[in-house]
Amino acid sequence: MFEARLLQGTILKKALEAIKEMVKDGNWECSSSGISMQSMDFSHVALIMLNLKESLFDKYRCDRNVTLGLNHETLSKILKCAANDDVITLKASDQPDEINILFQSSNDEKTSEFVVKLIDFDGEQLGIPDTEYTATIKLPSQEFQRICRDLSQFGDTVVISAKKGSVEFSGSGDVGTAKIVLKENGGIDDDDKISVEMDKDQPCSLSFANRYLNHFTKATPLSDTVTLQLCPENPLVVSYDISNMGFMKFYLAPKIEEED
Repeated sequence: MFEARLLQGTILKKALEAIKEMVKDGNWECSSSGISMQSMDFSHVALIMLNLKESLFDKYRCDRNVTLGLNHETLSKILKCAANDDVITLKASDQPDEINILFQSSNDEKTSEFVVKLIDFDGEQLGIPDTEYTATIKLPSQEFQRICRDLSQFGDTVVISAKKGSVEFSGSGDVGTAKIVLKENGGIDDDDKISVEMDKDQPCSLSFANRYLNHFTKATPLSDTVTLQLCPENPLVVSYDISNMGFMKFYLAPKIEEED
């Protein structure tokens, strides 16, 4: 028996909105420690990971590991039927071919139940190697979303350059060039804080496809802050923390500059 009751049902709605355009289907792996999903995007360029820990749920039961093959567009449409303050409960048997989704209003005056058939999704689980990142940047998630949106007016590539004390985002195209520099601050409020941690103070500069970054920023409603991790010849990691009880991560390979 699998059952997961989420008081903050809006978290699940926001997570689906962030990934449904990049990942059509996914295997949601349910275990005693929580729920996880990993999948490549349509173009097999970006990797998306979602993790919801058992502690995030008001009630959580998973007698044995269960795999739920779900179509994300269908699931997103169903979750839109829930009010933002509805409690959402997911239920499935130990060998499921369907999942029950229950919405319960905050005043207990309305309940809605949906039964969704599961799909067979042959998704490959990729191992994520341990990496010592050259730069780890933390900034407000809304600021990162704004930067990616603004730079989309200046070409399809964003260059992220980190050095001790600051990070620079830049782009160039037919209309001109743009450069946005954020400096470390000592803000007391973590939500507004900007930090740049460098390994051995070695500068790092990599280029990425901005259309993917803009897709990633759809996870902004999940967290007030976002963490970027850079390392030469390795994928960029964009991480959104979910109330310290889960996360959504995106991995994006850097663009290779063609030599003349």
